[in-house]
Amino acid sequence: MEHRQLGRSGLKVPVLSLGTGTFGGQGDFFGKWGSTQVEEARRLVDVCLEHGLNFFDTADVYSAGASEEILGAALEGRRDQALISTKASFSMGSGPNDKGSSRYHLVRACEASLKRLKTDHIDLYFMHGFDALSPVDETLRALDDLRTAGKIGYIGASNFSGWHLMKALATSEKYGLGRYVAYQGYYSLIGRDYEWELMPLALDQGVGTMVWSPLGWGRLTGKIRRGQASGSGRIAAGGAVGGPPVDDEKLYAVVDALESVAQARGKTVPQVALNWLLQRPTVANLVIGARNEEQLLQNLGAIGWSLTEGEIATLDAASRQTPAYPYWHQMDFDERNPKPTRW
Repeated sequence: MEHRQLGRSGLKVPVLSLGTGTFGGQGDFFGKWGSTQVEEARRLVDVCLEHGLNFFDTADVYSAGASEEILGAALEGRRDQALISTKASFSMGSGPNDKGSSRYHLVRACEASLKRLKTDHIDLYFMHGFDALSPVDETLRALDDLRTAGKIGYIGASNFSGWHLMKALATSEKYGLGRYVAYQGYYSLIGRDYEWELMPLALDQGVGTMVWSPLGWGRLTGKIRRGQASGSGRIAAGGAVGGPPVDDEKLYAVVDALESVAQARGKTVPQVALNWLLQRPTVANLVIGARNEEQLLQNLGAIGWSLTEGEIATLDAASRQTPAYPYWHQMDFDERNPKPTRW
């Protein structure tokens, strides 16, 4: 298992982590992701640890806390072997303070996550989304206090706009507060918006990227192909709801390119899609999901080898998209904005 440094921190993480959004299956939304319970989760953790994957990602909002509870039970007795990341800020109740990134909510959310996870510390704590109502310094001071208390180790941001993240980093520097060392965001061969602003920002500021939904919300598993409908899996079960939109023709063009490379290399479509991401600047970790052991083992096959420059060029060409303004305009200033910051 390859390990990479997580942003401007001393922490090294495996290039793959197991996302536990499939744990629990509570509610209509997460029910379409999966319904893994403790016994199967324990087996998935066994497989991960056997392969050197000791990083597990969850969130309080996943199945209304059930994902954290199941992960905590699956790791019981071996917490010291694992790294855990979880998230807060999305709604966990009906009260006005049951969401957001205020000090009030974060302190309580962290304590609740620790209890569900059956642990006394969280290695990496993410703000799941940007809260424009809470002052940035209030959020960072609350996180700093949780770090000082030993309840969290490192902090990260997820789903922030570029200016959200940069404002937070500047605030950390201004007041001498802990800074976000990681950004968890959506990035895939059918969703390359991350490259326009967040990637250059991460390069400039030393922020490591954890990629969520690296298979494009389940569309790059190889089950969806030109001229045939997907007969199984999350997408077939209606799991595309809430996911990033993608034009059908664009999807098919990318899958065609993936299939071509996969056949030539003796790999699967998802293995090639994941390996492409591991070649991208700033990417420290991919959060892979698995509804069962078979899917997990297949995803683990994405590491230990690398795409060639020609194969990467093929996938780049099939997945390229025109950036929004002002990013397409900035690309004309090549000599002052060289690759990889303008990818």
